[in-house]
Amino acid sequence: MTKKIEDLIPHRAPFLFVDEIISYTTETIIGLKTFTEKDAWLQGSFPDFNFVPGTILIEAMAQCGGAGIKLLGIADGVFGLVSLDKVEFFGGVEFDKLVKFVVKNIRTSEKIIKQSGEAFDEDRLIMKGEWMCVKLQ
Repeated sequence: MTKKIEDLIPHRAPFLFVDEIISYTTETIIGLKTFTEKDAWLQGSFPDFNFVPGTILIEAMAQCGGAGIKLLGIADGVFGLVSLDKVEFFGGVEFDKLVKFVVKNIRTSEKIIKQSGEAFDEDRLIMKGEWMCVKLQ
């Protein structure tokens, strides 16, 4: 993509969890993230397993969805995550592995964004869920 993620969403390191949006349509947004040594501060959550915390995977998926919405030009302004629903975890993902997020747009407007998504480690589904964001400003 030609736009940097920082130009699309307000998040900044160390709380920026999207490396790239590789595809976006009004139906589906696909983003990528590899958690590396720069994210070592997260490893205390599961030190014996080297897993990225599930809450961070949820946040990363929502950030991918938000960046895709901005690329589509559907909504402008700053949106905040207000609810989670149907979140399920099927496995952990280790640091230094590429995570692919596939986000579906359920409802989009100038004030409310509802999306669902799945996260994959290679072809293995590791989590899925739904969330809603509302416009903050």
